[in-house]
Amino acid sequence: MADTTPTLTTTDRNTETTGLPVVVIGAGPVGLAAAAHLAERGLDPLVLEAGPAVGAAIRAWGHTRLFSPWRYDVDAAAARLLEPTGWVAPDPEALPTGTELVEQYLQPLAATEPLASRIRTNTRVIAVSRAGMDKTRTAGREHTAFLVRVQHADGTVEDLHARAVIDASGTWTTPNPLGRAGLEAPGETAARAAGRITTALPDVLGADRARFAGRHVLVVGSGHSAANTLLELGTLAEDAPDTRISWAVRSADVTRVYGGEDRDELAARGALGTRLRRLVESGAIQVHPSFTITAFTETGQGLTVHASTPAGDRELAVDVLVPATGFRPELGMLAELRLDLDPAVDAPRQLGPLIDPEFHSCGSVAPHGERMLAHPEPGFYITGMKSYGRAPTFLMATGYEQVRSIAAALAGDRAAADHVELHLPETGVCSTDLGGSCDAPTPAANTADQGCCAPAANTADQGCCAPAADAVEVPSTPVSGLPVLLPVRTSTCC
Repeated sequence: MADTTPTLTTTDRNTETTGLPVVVIGAGPVGLAAAAHLAERGLDPLVLEAGPAVGAAIRAWGHTRLFSPWRYDVDAAAARLLEPTGWVAPDPEALPTGTELVEQYLQPLAATEPLASRIRTNTRVIAVSRAGMDKTRTAGREHTAFLVRVQHADGTVEDLHARAVIDASGTWTTPNPLGRAGLEAPGETAARAAGRITTALPDVLGADRARFAGRHVLVVGSGHSAANTLLELGTLAEDAPDTRISWAVRSADVTRVYGGEDRDELAARGALGTRLRRLVESGAIQVHPSFTITAFTETGQGLTVHASTPAGDRELAVDVLVPATGFRPELGMLAELRLDLDPAVDAPRQLGPLIDPEFHSCGSVAPHGERMLAHPEPGFYITGMKSYGRAPTFLMATGYEQVRSIAAALAGDRAAADHVELHLPETGVCSTDLGGSCDAPTPAANTADQGCCAPAANTADQGCCAPAADAVEVPSTPVSGLPVLLPVRTSTCC
């Protein structure tokens, strides 16, 4: 059994937090932005990243292009750290791929002097608690250091201590299951192990091409991740005409996935909807609406997908399935903390009702900061995609404002922490994946009534990099567990 060694304190029960770092879990855009804001305020961040390098989750979909241009993808404090290094900001109107976001922004940011020595990769957080006390102990709790247990790549375990913890670990590693009622379908685990079910956003036209060319591919889900994969499969089918494309959704129709098309102020996103609609109308994509997966059977030659539909039970034989049903937060590592979560979406309780996709859209979410993200566990915060729980409409710029406010609060600047402004107007021309799984069919809906994420006109030259005290107006770019994306290899990237 590996040794467990406290490294930042000399006692297990440490009631003195002075001099301890603020641990940030995750070295993605929001995690590194948190570190930048903490460093700027004279606090000591310690970023713990499970992957081998910063932006590990983004690298997994690095071939995919964001809808939002660079002007909205760079945090203000991060930009200020980068400026003295000679960093050349990318064209503010260009649309980065995931790889470009990492290589042109996250990697240079991680290499800046204030952050370089404060980032540990291959360090997976497996539990967070209070030093010397479990969840039931109250006396002296808020003055006791956090204990952050990590596992390194070689399997060794280490206990670290912190004055505060910001969980920006995201949701990429915990996709929603494909079965009904939010549960895995029987046979799902075996199908994944056999390679019949891929990860979200595979590189259909690149590294993973051989896996899809000439095969019958089923895409499950109705968000932008599904749309991106379907478009890439459509392009692949032009070169490999034996490729068959099926698309299963729980809703009664797929028109809302097309979004605003030419009404969308982000032209690239609107073009995606138009191209997808044309592929469906041409018959290149066979749609299976009101499709609830009940089981999987691995046949050796392929995968049989069992489903219930309004017309009765169905079986669909496919070679490979691409899941695009969203993500959910991993909360097991936080079991010893006192959390207050919304019972529906697993977001902080005060935030949950504002982001529940059944009632709200990303453009209608009120600006929120440290107070709304606080838990009964003083000094602990969930931020970024994970703060939205199961809601799919997280905005990167929202995450930047979250961590700016939290850093201000931890530094004792209550006024700055409470001055939260982020204008995300709603224009009603886009769609999101409203479901947590392929569950019971939902009725067809008026797309214009459900729109949530079309952008507003830019009224601040600095976008999300404007000074914290100013209102920031950004395009409301929805996320089903990751930033809204656009396939690289299409004419809509220009």
